[in-house]
Amino acid sequence: MIGLYLGKFAPLHEGHSFIIKKALSECDEVIIFIYDSPEVTDIPLIIRKGWIEKEFELSENKLTIVECWDAPKEIGYTKKAMVLQENYILKKLKGTKIDRFYSAEKYGEHVSIALNAKNCRVTKIKGVSATKIRNNPYAMRSHVKPFVYKDLITKVVFLGGVSCGKSTITEAMAKEFNTKFMPEYGREYWDKHQENRKLTPNQLSEIASGHINREDEMIIDCNEYMFVDTNAITTYLFHRYYFEDKVVPFPLWNAAENSLTRYDVVFLCDTDIPYDDTEDRSGDCQRDLLQKWTIQELIIRKIPYHVLTGSPDVRRWQVNHVLSTYKKWNKE
Repeated sequence: MIGLYLGKFAPLHEGHSFIIKKALSECDEVIIFIYDSPEVTDIPLIIRKGWIEKEFELSENKLTIVECWDAPKEIGYTKKAMVLQENYILKKLKGTKIDRFYSAEKYGEHVSIALNAKNCRVTKIKGVSATKIRNNPYAMRSHVKPFVYKDLITKVVFLGGVSCGKSTITEAMAKEFNTKFMPEYGREYWDKHQENRKLTPNQLSEIASGHINREDEMIIDCNEYMFVDTNAITTYLFHRYYFEDKVVPFPLWNAAENSLTRYDVVFLCDTDIPYDDTEDRSGDCQRDLLQKWTIQELIIRKIPYHVLTGSPDVRRWQVNHVLSTYKKWNKE
């Protein structure tokens, strides 16, 4: 018994998951067609495919996902549209006989006839649709898995030397966008664990991993954006500053490497504001050096960034300007 289910899964939600589970319980094999559909969503097909793989773990060998990059653009219930879609599905199946066709839509009837399969139309979960989730992910976040929701959030990180206004702008932007912000975990860790104002290389690795873990826990409660104060590159540079003669621990090095893909938008806070000398800082000279190193790391790692200058109000305007035209998955 072979079942077929198709869709955009933009995003994958509990309605989709219910149908897939039902198909898996009733069939020996389930085939899923996932459509590219750039006219509907910017989320890459590969990301959407990954969601299904993560939830259903293909190791059971009952689930096959077929990438449909060339599906007909014409949809609806005109004779032409229905024939185009039916012929495409049959061609994509390459002769595989489908016994049960699953859907929550009216098109299940004509596709089932074309496949000579049983029409297994499943009642929609009330109030849940991909369109509603796309229009307001935050309000609908209970209908998607956390690993799906995190991919819908734009992660914005603020970098720079010490006392460059990172914490101020991070908190201000979170308040403005009614969302969460991730404070600098290293500061909290230093307060608790420093001895004679010093930490060990392994403790710097713990800061990097602790910061990442906090981000992952917090993101499910974020609304459209997550604003982050520093990242593992900052911690990596502190290791370089304090332990220049020691090899960087692999966990810290790896966390810094992964910063390339972990954040969507990177801002560099300039040093054009007064230096605020506090107990956990080593002076204005440290700020200038770490600023130069931060810029160098961003360039070497080929991480695009935007420079923030001026007063807090001016910096907020600059962030808003960048975000107003930013699209998480569409880089055009």
